[in-house]
Amino acid sequence: MYNTAARLERLPVGRFQYKLLMMGGLGYMFEAWDAGIIAFLLPALRAQWQLTSLQVGYLASSTYVGFLIGALVAGAIGDRYGRKNVMLWALVLFCLASLAGAAVNDWHQFFALRVIGGIGMGAEAAIIAPFLSEFVGAKYRGRFTASLAAFFSFGFVISAVLGYLLVPASDNGWRYALIVTAMPVIIVLWWRRGLTESPRWLESQGRHDEANAIVTVIEQDYAARGVALPPVAPAPTVTSAPNTSLLANFKTLLSPRFLRITIMTWLLWVSVTFSIYAFMTWIPSLLVERGMTMTKSFSFSILIFAAQIPGYFSAAWFCEKIGRPYTIVLYMALAAAAALSLAFASSDMQVIALAMTLSFFINGVAAGEYAYTPEVFPTRIRATGVGTASAIGRVGGIAAPILVGAVYPVGGFAGVFGMTTVILFVGALSVLLLGIPTKNRSLEEIEAEEFSTSRN
Repeated sequence: MYNTAARLERLPVGRFQYKLLMMGGLGYMFEAWDAGIIAFLLPALRAQWQLTSLQVGYLASSTYVGFLIGALVAGAIGDRYGRKNVMLWALVLFCLASLAGAAVNDWHQFFALRVIGGIGMGAEAAIIAPFLSEFVGAKYRGRFTASLAAFFSFGFVISAVLGYLLVPASDNGWRYALIVTAMPVIIVLWWRRGLTESPRWLESQGRHDEANAIVTVIEQDYAARGVALPPVAPAPTVTSAPNTSLLANFKTLLSPRFLRITIMTWLLWVSVTFSIYAFMTWIPSLLVERGMTMTKSFSFSILIFAAQIPGYFSAAWFCEKIGRPYTIVLYMALAAAAALSLAFASSDMQVIALAMTLSFFINGVAAGEYAYTPEVFPTRIRATGVGTASAIGRVGGIAAPILVGAVYPVGGFAGVFGMTTVILFVGALSVLLLGIPTKNRSLEEIEAEEFSTSRN
Protein backbone atom coordinates (compact mmCIF):
# COMPACT_ATOMS: atom_id res chain seq x y z
CA MET A 1 0.00 0.00 0.00
CA TYR A 2 1.38 3.39 -1.01
CA ASN A 3 -0.26 5.47 1.81
CA THR A 4 -0.58 8.52 -0.43
CA ALA A 5 -2.25 10.76 2.15
CA ALA A 6 0.45 10.16 4.78
CA ARG A 7 3.18 10.92 2.27
CA LEU A 8 1.51 14.20 1.33
CA GLU A 9 0.99 15.13 4.98
CA ARG A 10 4.71 14.95 5.74
CA LEU A 11 5.72 17.33 2.91
CA PRO A 12 7.03 20.68 4.19
CA VAL A 13 5.60 23.76 2.52
CA GLY A 14 7.84 24.82 -0.33
CA ARG A 15 8.06 25.71 -4.00
CA PHE A 16 5.61 23.02 -5.11
CA GLN A 17 2.75 24.21 -2.85
CA TYR A 18 3.40 27.90 -3.55
CA LYS A 19 3.24 27.24 -7.29
CA LEU A 20 -0.17 25.59 -6.85
CA LEU A 21 -1.25 28.50 -4.66
CA MET A 22 -0.36 30.97 -7.40
CA MET A 23 -2.03 28.91 -10.14
CA GLY A 24 -5.24 28.60 -8.16
CA GLY A 25 -5.09 32.06 -6.65
CA LEU A 26 -4.87 33.76 -10.02
CA GLY A 27 -8.04 31.94 -11.02
CA TYR A 28 -9.83 33.39 -8.00
CA MET A 29 -8.35 36.78 -8.79
CA PHE A 30 -9.93 36.71 -12.26
CA GLU A 31 -13.26 35.61 -10.79
CA ALA A 32 -13.26 38.60 -8.43
CA TRP A 33 -11.93 40.90 -11.15
CA ASP A 34 -14.83 39.92 -13.39
CA ALA A 35 -17.40 40.10 -10.58
CA GLY A 36 -16.04 43.47 -9.46
CA ILE A 37 -15.84 45.10 -12.88
CA ILE A 38 -19.59 44.76 -13.44
CA ALA A 39 -20.17 47.21 -10.59
CA PHE A 40 -18.30 49.85 -12.59
CA LEU A 41 -19.89 48.93 -15.91
CA LEU A 42 -23.46 49.20 -14.64
CA PRO A 43 -23.64 53.01 -14.21
CA ALA A 44 -22.23 53.47 -17.73
CA LEU A 45 -24.50 50.83 -19.28
CA ARG A 46 -27.52 52.23 -17.47
CA ALA A 47 -26.96 55.64 -19.02
CA GLN A 48 -25.91 54.37 -22.46
CA TRP A 49 -28.70 51.82 -22.90
CA GLN A 50 -31.36 53.70 -20.87
CA LEU A 51 -31.87 50.79 -18.47
CA THR A 52 -34.38 50.66 -15.62
CA SER A 53 -33.32 49.77 -12.06
CA LEU A 54 -34.78 46.29 -12.52
CA GLN A 55 -32.81 45.73 -15.75
CA VAL A 56 -29.64 46.87 -13.98
CA GLY A 57 -30.40 44.35 -11.26
CA TYR A 58 -30.77 41.58 -13.84
CA LEU A 59 -27.40 42.43 -15.39
CA ALA A 60 -25.78 42.53 -11.96
CA SER A 61 -27.16 39.05 -11.25
CA SER A 62 -26.36 37.53 -14.64
CA THR A 63 -22.87 36.33 -13.75
CA TYR A 64 -24.17 34.63 -10.62
CA VAL A 65 -26.75 32.67 -12.61
CA GLY A 66 -23.80 31.24 -14.54
CA PHE A 67 -21.82 30.77 -11.32
CA LEU A 68 -24.63 28.62 -9.94
CA ILE A 69 -24.73 26.38 -13.01
CA GLY A 70 -20.95 26.14 -13.32
CA ALA A 71 -20.30 25.39 -9.64
CA LEU A 72 -23.05 22.79 -9.41
CA VAL A 73 -21.97 20.89 -12.51
CA ALA A 74 -18.20 21.28 -12.14
CA GLY A 75 -18.12 20.02 -8.56
CA ALA A 76 -19.82 16.78 -9.53
CA ILE A 77 -17.68 16.42 -12.67
CA GLY A 78 -14.55 17.07 -10.62
CA ASP A 79 -15.40 14.22 -8.25
CA ARG A 80 -16.33 11.88 -11.08
CA TYR A 81 -13.62 12.65 -13.65
CA GLY A 82 -10.94 14.61 -11.80
CA ARG A 83 -10.00 18.18 -10.93
CA LYS A 84 -7.38 19.04 -13.56
CA ASN A 85 -9.37 19.40 -16.79
CA VAL A 86 -12.16 21.36 -15.12
CA MET A 87 -9.62 23.97 -14.04
CA LEU A 88 -8.39 24.37 -17.63
CA TRP A 89 -11.66 24.47 -19.59
CA ALA A 90 -13.46 26.71 -17.12
CA LEU A 91 -11.01 29.54 -17.81
CA VAL A 92 -11.32 29.08 -21.58
CA LEU A 93 -15.10 29.51 -21.38
CA PHE A 94 -14.82 32.63 -19.23
CA CYS A 95 -12.22 34.26 -21.49
CA LEU A 96 -14.22 33.77 -24.68
CA ALA A 97 -17.46 35.01 -23.14
CA SER A 98 -15.81 38.13 -21.72
CA LEU A 99 -14.30 39.08 -25.08
CA ALA A 100 -17.61 38.52 -26.85
CA GLY A 101 -19.42 40.64 -24.27
CA ALA A 102 -17.30 43.63 -25.17
CA ALA A 103 -18.74 43.63 -28.70
CA VAL A 104 -22.50 43.59 -28.02
CA ASN A 105 -24.92 46.53 -28.15
CA ASP A 106 -27.97 45.03 -26.46
CA TRP A 107 -28.52 44.29 -22.79
CA HIS A 108 -30.20 40.94 -23.52
CA GLN A 109 -27.13 39.69 -25.41
CA PHE A 110 -24.88 41.08 -22.71
CA PHE A 111 -26.94 39.24 -20.07
CA ALA A 112 -26.60 35.93 -21.96
CA LEU A 113 -22.82 36.27 -22.36
CA ARG A 114 -22.41 37.19 -18.70
CA VAL A 115 -24.26 33.98 -17.80
CA ILE A 116 -21.95 31.92 -20.05
CA GLY A 117 -18.84 33.54 -18.61
CA GLY A 118 -20.26 32.95 -15.14
CA ILE A 119 -20.50 29.23 -15.84
CA GLY A 120 -16.75 29.21 -16.43
CA MET A 121 -16.04 31.21 -13.29
CA GLY A 122 -18.39 29.09 -11.18
CA ALA A 123 -16.69 25.91 -12.37
CA GLU A 124 -13.30 27.41 -11.57
CA ALA A 125 -14.38 28.46 -8.07
CA ALA A 126 -15.77 25.01 -7.22
CA ILE A 127 -12.57 23.15 -8.06
CA ILE A 128 -9.63 25.28 -6.92
CA ALA A 129 -10.04 25.08 -3.13
CA PRO A 130 -10.63 21.29 -3.03
CA PHE A 131 -7.69 20.79 -5.39
CA LEU A 132 -5.23 22.80 -3.31
CA SER A 133 -6.44 21.42 0.03
CA GLU A 134 -5.62 17.90 -1.17
CA PHE A 135 -1.93 18.76 -1.62
CA VAL A 136 -1.27 20.58 1.69
CA GLY A 137 -0.80 18.97 5.09
CA ALA A 138 -3.00 19.67 8.11
CA LYS A 139 -0.43 21.96 9.75
CA TYR A 140 -0.55 24.50 6.91
CA ARG A 141 -3.84 23.76 5.15
CA GLY A 142 -5.98 26.45 6.79
CA ARG A 143 -3.46 29.19 6.14
CA PHE A 144 -2.94 28.10 2.53
CA THR A 145 -6.57 27.76 1.50
CA ALA A 146 -7.51 31.00 3.27
CA SER A 147 -4.62 32.74 1.52
CA LEU A 148 -5.91 31.28 -1.72
CA ALA A 149 -9.18 33.14 -1.18
CA ALA A 150 -7.20 36.32 -0.50
CA PHE A 151 -6.54 36.55 -4.23
CA PHE A 152 -10.17 37.67 -4.54
CA SER A 153 -9.13 40.95 -2.94
CA PHE A 154 -6.52 41.65 -5.63
CA GLY A 155 -9.12 41.01 -8.31
CA PHE A 156 -11.60 43.43 -6.75
CA VAL A 157 -8.94 46.12 -6.35
CA ILE A 158 -7.81 45.71 -9.98
CA SER A 159 -11.44 45.95 -11.11
CA ALA A 160 -11.87 49.17 -9.12
CA VAL A 161 -8.73 50.72 -10.63
CA LEU A 162 -9.75 49.68 -14.16
CA GLY A 163 -13.27 50.94 -13.58
CA TYR A 164 -11.93 54.27 -12.38
CA LEU A 165 -9.45 54.68 -15.25
CA LEU A 166 -11.26 53.19 -18.24
CA VAL A 167 -15.04 53.30 -17.85
CA PRO A 168 -15.58 57.09 -17.48
CA ALA A 169 -12.91 57.90 -20.10
CA SER A 170 -15.13 57.32 -23.16
CA ASP A 171 -18.43 55.86 -24.31
CA ASN A 172 -16.60 52.62 -25.10
CA GLY A 173 -14.64 52.57 -21.85
CA TRP A 174 -16.71 49.68 -20.53
CA ARG A 175 -15.79 47.62 -23.61
CA TYR A 176 -12.07 48.25 -23.08
CA ALA A 177 -12.44 47.23 -19.43
CA LEU A 178 -13.93 43.86 -20.45
CA ILE A 179 -11.18 43.21 -23.00
CA VAL A 180 -8.45 44.00 -20.47
CA THR A 181 -10.20 41.69 -17.98
CA ALA A 182 -10.07 38.74 -20.37
CA MET A 183 -6.56 39.00 -21.79
CA PRO A 184 -4.39 37.95 -18.79
CA VAL A 185 -6.37 34.70 -18.49
CA ILE A 186 -4.44 33.38 -21.48
CA ILE A 187 -1.19 33.51 -19.49
CA VAL A 188 -2.71 31.52 -16.63
CA LEU A 189 -4.04 28.92 -19.07
CA TRP A 190 -0.56 28.45 -20.54
CA TRP A 191 0.91 28.11 -17.04
CA ARG A 192 -1.67 25.52 -15.96
CA ARG A 193 -0.99 23.20 -18.87
CA GLY A 194 1.41 21.23 -16.67
CA LEU A 195 -1.00 20.70 -13.76
CA THR A 196 -1.03 17.27 -12.21
CA GLU A 197 -4.14 15.45 -10.98
CA SER A 198 -4.83 15.27 -7.24
CA PRO A 199 -3.24 12.09 -5.80
CA ARG A 200 -5.82 12.02 -3.01
CA TRP A 201 -8.63 12.00 -5.58
CA LEU A 202 -6.90 9.30 -7.60
CA GLU A 203 -6.57 7.15 -4.50
CA SER A 204 -10.22 7.70 -3.60
CA GLN A 205 -11.04 6.27 -7.04
CA GLY A 206 -8.86 3.22 -6.46
CA ARG A 207 -6.18 4.44 -8.91
CA HIS A 208 -3.33 3.82 -6.48
CA ASP A 209 -0.52 3.38 -9.00
CA GLU A 210 -1.22 6.76 -10.61
CA ALA A 211 -1.40 8.45 -7.22
CA ASN A 212 1.87 6.82 -6.21
CA ALA A 213 3.61 7.98 -9.39
CA ILE A 214 2.59 11.61 -8.85
CA VAL A 215 3.63 11.68 -5.19
CA THR A 216 6.93 10.00 -6.08
CA VAL A 217 7.72 12.78 -8.56
CA ILE A 218 6.93 15.39 -5.89
CA GLU A 219 9.18 13.64 -3.37
CA GLN A 220 11.98 13.41 -5.92
CA ASP A 221 11.76 17.16 -6.46
CA TYR A 222 12.28 17.70 -2.72
CA ALA A 223 15.22 15.28 -2.75
CA ALA A 224 16.80 17.06 -5.73
CA ARG A 225 16.73 20.30 -3.74
CA GLY A 226 18.37 18.62 -0.74
CA VAL A 227 15.24 18.56 1.45
CA ALA A 228 15.15 15.54 3.78
CA LEU A 229 11.58 14.31 4.36
CA PRO A 230 10.47 12.92 7.74
CA PRO A 231 9.32 9.30 8.02
CA VAL A 232 5.81 8.49 6.84
CA ALA A 233 3.43 8.47 9.81
CA PRO A 234 0.40 6.17 10.03
CA ALA A 235 -2.80 7.64 8.57
CA PRO A 236 -6.44 6.54 8.58
CA THR A 237 -7.46 4.39 5.65
CA VAL A 238 -9.65 6.05 3.03
CA THR A 239 -12.40 3.96 1.44
CA SER A 240 -12.16 3.94 -2.34
CA ALA A 241 -15.33 4.71 -4.27
CA PRO A 242 -14.39 4.38 -7.96
CA ASN A 243 -16.79 5.32 -10.77
CA THR A 244 -19.35 6.95 -8.50
CA SER A 245 -22.11 8.54 -10.58
CA LEU A 246 -22.88 12.26 -10.44
CA LEU A 247 -26.35 11.60 -9.06
CA ALA A 248 -24.97 9.28 -6.39
CA ASN A 249 -22.62 12.04 -5.16
CA PHE A 250 -25.51 14.50 -4.86
CA LYS A 251 -27.57 11.91 -2.97
CA THR A 252 -24.66 11.31 -0.60
CA LEU A 253 -24.61 14.98 0.39
CA LEU A 254 -28.23 14.71 1.50
CA SER A 255 -27.82 11.37 3.29
CA PRO A 256 -28.22 11.36 7.10
CA ARG A 257 -24.45 10.96 7.43
CA PHE A 258 -23.64 14.29 5.76
CA LEU A 259 -26.89 16.28 5.96
CA ARG A 260 -25.79 18.37 8.95
CA ILE A 261 -22.59 19.49 7.22
CA THR A 262 -24.36 20.06 3.93
CA ILE A 263 -26.96 22.34 5.55
CA MET A 264 -24.26 24.23 7.44
CA THR A 265 -22.20 24.91 4.33
CA TRP A 266 -25.26 25.94 2.31
CA LEU A 267 -26.37 28.47 4.94
CA LEU A 268 -22.83 29.78 5.30
CA TRP A 269 -22.31 30.25 1.57
CA VAL A 270 -25.71 31.86 0.98
CA SER A 271 -25.18 34.40 3.74
CA VAL A 272 -21.61 35.28 2.77
CA THR A 273 -22.21 35.42 -0.98
CA PHE A 274 -25.37 37.49 -0.57
CA SER A 275 -23.65 39.98 1.71
CA ILE A 276 -20.47 40.34 -0.36
CA TYR A 277 -22.15 40.77 -3.71
CA ALA A 278 -24.99 42.95 -2.45
CA PHE A 279 -22.31 45.22 -1.06
CA MET A 280 -19.62 45.04 -3.73
CA THR A 281 -21.92 45.15 -6.75
CA TRP A 282 -24.01 48.10 -5.61
CA ILE A 283 -21.64 50.27 -3.56
CA PRO A 284 -20.47 52.48 -6.50
CA SER A 285 -24.09 53.03 -7.60
CA LEU A 286 -25.26 53.64 -4.02
CA LEU A 287 -22.57 56.28 -3.56
CA VAL A 288 -23.74 57.95 -6.77
CA GLU A 289 -27.31 57.84 -5.46
CA ARG A 290 -26.11 59.69 -2.35
CA GLY A 291 -25.06 62.58 -4.58
CA MET A 292 -21.42 61.79 -5.40
CA THR A 293 -20.15 62.12 -8.95
CA MET A 294 -19.35 58.88 -10.77
CA THR A 295 -15.62 59.67 -10.67
CA LYS A 296 -15.68 60.43 -6.93
CA SER A 297 -17.75 57.33 -6.25
CA PHE A 298 -15.27 55.15 -8.16
CA SER A 299 -12.27 56.66 -6.35
CA PHE A 300 -13.83 55.95 -2.94
CA SER A 301 -14.72 52.45 -4.14
CA ILE A 302 -11.02 51.74 -4.68
CA LEU A 303 -10.41 52.41 -0.96
CA ILE A 304 -13.36 50.20 -0.01
CA PHE A 305 -12.19 47.37 -2.25
CA ALA A 306 -8.59 47.73 -1.01
CA ALA A 307 -9.76 47.12 2.57
CA GLN A 308 -10.37 43.51 1.53
CA ILE A 309 -6.66 42.72 1.30
CA PRO A 310 -5.79 42.97 5.01
CA GLY A 311 -9.20 41.41 5.76
CA TYR A 312 -8.33 38.23 3.86
CA PHE A 313 -4.79 37.86 5.17
CA SER A 314 -5.70 38.60 8.79
CA ALA A 315 -8.41 35.94 8.57
CA ALA A 316 -5.88 33.49 7.08
CA TRP A 317 -3.70 34.03 10.17
CA PHE A 318 -6.63 33.56 12.56
CA CYS A 319 -7.74 30.42 10.71
CA GLU A 320 -4.51 28.74 11.79
CA LYS A 321 -4.42 30.24 15.29
CA ILE A 322 -7.99 29.78 16.55
CA GLY A 323 -9.49 27.50 13.90
CA ARG A 324 -11.74 28.04 10.92
CA PRO A 325 -15.21 27.99 12.60
CA TYR A 326 -14.24 30.53 15.26
CA THR A 327 -12.63 32.81 12.67
CA ILE A 328 -15.77 32.70 10.53
CA VAL A 329 -18.09 33.50 13.45
CA LEU A 330 -15.84 36.29 14.79
CA TYR A 331 -15.52 38.03 11.42
CA MET A 332 -19.23 37.58 10.69
CA ALA A 333 -20.15 39.22 13.99
CA LEU A 334 -17.86 42.19 13.32
CA ALA A 335 -19.14 42.46 9.72
CA ALA A 336 -22.73 42.49 11.02
CA ALA A 337 -21.82 45.27 13.46
CA ALA A 338 -20.31 47.31 10.62
CA ALA A 339 -23.37 46.71 8.40
CA LEU A 340 -25.73 47.77 11.18
CA SER A 341 -23.69 50.93 11.79
CA LEU A 342 -23.64 51.65 8.06
CA ALA A 343 -27.42 51.53 8.03
CA PHE A 344 -27.48 54.64 10.25
CA ALA A 345 -24.44 56.50 8.88
CA SER A 346 -25.13 60.09 7.86
CA SER A 347 -22.00 61.80 6.51
CA ASP A 348 -19.99 60.70 3.49
CA MET A 349 -16.91 60.10 5.64
CA GLN A 350 -18.87 57.84 8.00
CA VAL A 351 -20.18 55.89 5.01
CA ILE A 352 -16.67 55.42 3.56
CA ALA A 353 -15.08 54.44 6.89
CA LEU A 354 -17.81 51.95 7.77
CA ALA A 355 -17.91 50.58 4.23
CA MET A 356 -14.16 49.91 4.46
CA THR A 357 -14.71 48.18 7.81
CA LEU A 358 -17.48 46.02 6.36
CA SER A 359 -15.30 45.20 3.36
CA PHE A 360 -12.47 44.15 5.70
CA PHE A 361 -14.55 41.76 7.81
CA ILE A 362 -16.97 40.33 5.25
CA ASN A 363 -14.11 39.32 2.98
CA GLY A 364 -12.27 37.88 5.96
CA VAL A 365 -15.31 35.63 6.39
CA ALA A 366 -14.88 34.51 2.78
CA ALA A 367 -11.27 33.51 3.52
CA GLY A 368 -12.47 31.30 6.36
CA GLU A 369 -15.27 29.90 4.24
CA TYR A 370 -12.92 28.80 1.45
CA ALA A 371 -10.52 27.26 3.96
CA TYR A 372 -13.26 25.46 5.90
CA THR A 373 -15.61 24.01 3.29
CA PRO A 374 -13.18 21.63 1.51
CA GLU A 375 -12.13 20.20 4.89
CA VAL A 376 -15.58 19.08 6.02
CA PHE A 377 -16.29 16.75 3.07
CA PRO A 378 -14.50 13.44 2.30
CA THR A 379 -12.27 13.31 -0.77
CA ARG A 380 -14.70 11.24 -2.86
CA ILE A 381 -17.40 13.98 -2.61
CA ARG A 382 -15.23 17.00 -1.77
CA ALA A 383 -15.63 18.86 -5.07
CA THR A 384 -19.34 18.03 -5.15
CA GLY A 385 -19.73 19.36 -1.61
CA VAL A 386 -17.81 22.55 -2.31
CA GLY A 387 -19.41 22.99 -5.74
CA THR A 388 -22.93 22.50 -4.40
CA ALA A 389 -22.33 24.89 -1.50
CA SER A 390 -20.87 27.42 -3.92
CA ALA A 391 -23.85 26.94 -6.25
CA ILE A 392 -26.37 27.37 -3.45
CA GLY A 393 -24.38 30.42 -2.37
CA ARG A 394 -24.82 31.87 -5.84
CA VAL A 395 -28.55 31.95 -5.17
CA GLY A 396 -27.61 34.66 -2.69
CA GLY A 397 -25.43 36.29 -5.33
CA ILE A 398 -28.30 36.25 -7.82
CA ALA A 399 -30.86 37.55 -5.33
CA ALA A 400 -28.64 40.21 -3.75
CA PRO A 401 -28.39 42.78 -6.57
CA ILE A 402 -32.10 42.41 -7.40
CA LEU A 403 -33.17 42.73 -3.75
CA VAL A 404 -30.91 45.73 -3.21
CA GLY A 405 -32.41 47.33 -6.32
CA ALA A 406 -35.89 46.72 -4.87
CA VAL A 407 -35.15 47.61 -1.22
CA TYR A 408 -33.09 50.78 -1.69
CA PRO A 409 -35.86 52.93 -3.19
CA VAL A 410 -38.08 52.00 -0.23
CA GLY A 411 -35.72 51.62 2.71
CA GLY A 412 -32.59 53.50 1.62
CA PHE A 413 -29.21 52.72 3.21
CA ALA A 414 -30.90 51.55 6.43
CA GLY A 415 -32.99 48.99 4.58
CA VAL A 416 -30.10 47.61 2.51
CA PHE A 417 -27.62 47.20 5.36
CA GLY A 418 -30.23 46.19 7.94
CA MET A 419 -31.08 43.29 5.62
CA THR A 420 -27.36 42.45 5.32
CA THR A 421 -27.02 42.34 9.13
CA VAL A 422 -29.80 39.78 9.53
CA ILE A 423 -28.40 37.51 6.82
CA LEU A 424 -24.90 37.58 8.35
CA PHE A 425 -26.37 36.61 11.71
CA VAL A 426 -28.04 33.52 10.18
CA GLY A 427 -24.74 32.40 8.64
CA ALA A 428 -22.81 32.79 11.89
CA LEU A 429 -25.46 30.84 13.82
CA SER A 430 -25.28 27.93 11.36
CA VAL A 431 -21.52 27.53 11.88
CA LEU A 432 -21.84 27.77 15.67
CA LEU A 433 -24.55 25.11 15.86
CA LEU A 434 -23.62 22.74 13.04
CA GLY A 435 -19.88 23.17 12.38
CA ILE A 436 -17.06 20.75 13.27
CA PRO A 437 -13.44 21.47 14.29
CA THR A 438 -10.78 20.94 11.62
CA LYS A 439 -7.66 22.64 13.01
CA ASN A 440 -4.52 20.46 12.87
CA ARG A 441 -6.49 17.44 11.60
CA SER A 442 -5.65 15.73 8.31
CA LEU A 443 -8.45 15.34 5.78
CA GLU A 444 -8.44 11.61 6.45
CA GLU A 445 -8.64 12.11 10.24
CA ILE A 446 -11.65 14.40 9.84
CA GLU A 447 -13.39 11.83 7.66
CA ALA A 448 -12.61 8.91 9.98
CA GLU A 449 -13.50 10.71 13.22
CA GLU A 450 -16.52 12.74 12.12
CA PHE A 451 -18.18 10.57 9.47
CA SER A 452 -17.36 6.97 10.32
CA THR A 453 -20.31 4.58 10.23
CA SER A 454 -20.05 3.96 13.98
CA ARG A 455 -20.84 7.59 14.69
CA ASN A 456 -24.00 7.64 12.58
